[in-house]
Amino acid sequence: MRSAPRPAPSAKRQTDAAFRTRADEVYAQLKRDVAEFHLVPGDRFTENEISERLGVSRTPVRQALFRLQQEGFVEVLFRSGWRVLPFDFDQFEQLYDLRMVLETTAVHRLCESGHRVNRDLLEQLASIWLVPVAQRSNDAVQVALWDEQFHCDLVAAAGNAEMARIHRDVTDRIRIIRRLDFTMQRRIDATYDEHAKILKAVRANRGDQAAMLLRAHIETSQAEVRKITLHQVHMARHAGRGAGGR
Repeated sequence: MRSAPRPAPSAKRQTDAAFRTRADEVYAQLKRDVAEFHLVPGDRFTENEISERLGVSRTPVRQALFRLQQEGFVEVLFRSGWRVLPFDFDQFEQLYDLRMVLETTAVHRLCESGHRVNRDLLEQLASIWLVPVAQRSNDAVQVALWDEQFHCDLVAAAGNAEMARIHRDVTDRIRIIRRLDFTMQRRIDATYDEHAKILKAVRANRGDQAAMLLRAHIETSQAEVRKITLHQVHMARHAGRGAGGR
C-alpha cells in the first residue's frame, strides 16, 4: 500500500506560517485580556475554552500559551488546564528600577547637544499633554495608552534603537500594573501635570530637571504599585465589563 504523498515543501511552509500567524494573534489577544482585566491572577481556563472563544484550533492556542508561560504570565496545571499567575511584585520592582535607568538616561540625551533627537516625536507628545485642562481626556483606557506611548516615545526620541527595544519589553511586562494606576481620577490628573512638566523641561534642554521630574513621576507610580491588592484587580474587571468589556 502506497503512503499518501507528502505535502510539497512550499505548502508545508505556508501551513507553518499560517499557524505562526494565528498563534501570534492568539498570543496578542490573551495579553490584551490580561492587560484589560478580562483575565486576572488566579483565573483558570482550558485550551478548549480559549479555542472556542477565539474561533481557532487548539494548536495556535497551545503555542501562544507556552509563549506566555515562558514570559511568566500563566502556568499549566496538571490535568486541569491553565492558570493566570499571581503578580510577582519583586519582579515589578526590578522592572521599575530598569525603567528608571532607561528613561532618565534618555531625557539627559534629549537635552544634550550633539545627539540626534527626533523632534517630531516630542511635538506629537506636546499635542497630547500640553493642552488646557478643559481639553484633557477622562477616558482611563485612552489616558493609559497615551501614558505608555509618552514614555516609549521619550526613549525612542533619544535615538538609541536598542535602548528603545529594551524599554518596550519592560513596558510590555508592567502594562497590567500601569493600567490599574488609571482606575483613579487623581492619578489621571497627576499624570497630565507631571508629563507636562517633564516635556517643558526637555524642550528647554534642562536635562537635570527633566530627569529629576521623571524620577519622581516613576517613583510615585512605583509606590502605587505596592498598594495594589487583588480586590482592586477584580474591581477593575467589573468596571471594564460595566463599560462594555467582555
